[in-house]
Amino acid sequence: MHDYYVYTAEKLTACAKIPIQCMNSSEDIFRALAREMADTIIVNNANGLSTKYILPVGPVGQYPYFVDIVNSERIRLADCWFFNMDEYLTDDMKWVDKDHFLSFRGFMDRAVYSGINSELVNPPEQRIFPDPDNPSQLTEMLDRLGGADICFGGIGINGHLAFNEPQSQLSPEEFGKLPTRVLSISDETRTANAIGELGGAIEDMPCYAVTIGMHEILNAKSVRLGVFRSWHRAVVRRAACGEIEAAFPVTLLQRHPDARIYVNEIASKRAYP
Repeated sequence: MHDYYVYTAEKLTACAKIPIQCMNSSEDIFRALAREMADTIIVNNANGLSTKYILPVGPVGQYPYFVDIVNSERIRLADCWFFNMDEYLTDDMKWVDKDHFLSFRGFMDRAVYSGINSELVNPPEQRIFPDPDNPSQLTEMLDRLGGADICFGGIGINGHLAFNEPQSQLSPEEFGKLPTRVLSISDETRTANAIGELGGAIEDMPCYAVTIGMHEILNAKSVRLGVFRSWHRAVVRRAACGEIEAAFPVTLLQRHPDARIYVNEIASKRAYP
C-alpha cells in the first residue's frame, strides 16, 4: 500500500513534487489551458517571437475555448508552430487515414484549424505531426526552433506522456532521452482508450502509434497537464509523489523547472478510502 494514494487534496498539493493546482471543474481546467495558450502567443507576437507548442488530442476540452479566444481577440497565429504529440498507426505502420474517427490529424483539422478565421490561423506547414516514415524529422525541427515554449497534455493510466509507454528496464536518464519514434501501444493504454473511444472494443483499438519523445517533452520550457477522470486520482498522486522512474514516465517531470498539473474536484479526491 502506498500512502500517497489516500492523500487528501490538501496534503497532495502540500507534498507534490510537481506543483498541483486544484480547480472546481473540468471546464475550469480547459479554460485555464486555453487562456495560457492564447496569452503566451499574445506576448510572443508583441515581442516579435515565434510560439512553439506541443499539443495533445487528449485532453481536448481546451480547444473550443482557444478557438473562440483567437477569433474574438483577433490573435494572429502566423508565427505559431503546433507540434502534435502523436498519431495512431495501421498494422503496416502508416498513419490511420485522416478521415478515420480515431485520427488525431483529422480531429485537429475539424476541431481547431477549420474553426479559426482563415486570416488568423497558422499555415499548414506549421502544423506538424510525427511522421512514422521519418520520425527524427520532428525532433530535428523542434530542436532547431529551440524547443517548445509549452507542452500541453494529459497523463495515461500507466503514467505515459504522449504515447511514451513505461520501460522499466531503462533508467530515468535513459528514458528521458528517447526521441520521436514508432512503438507498440501497451495493453493498459489500449484498454483505457478503448473504454473512452470505442465503448470497450479493445480488439478494434490500434496496436501502434508514432509519438513525440520524452526528449522533446522534457526540453519544453513549460509543461501543463490536465487530469479530470476518477482513475486520475491515483495517477496524479503517483505522478507528483511517487518515485522517479521510467516505469511511470510522468514522474520524470518532478525534475522539470516549470511543470504543473491541473486537477478537477474528481481527480483531487483520494484514490480509495
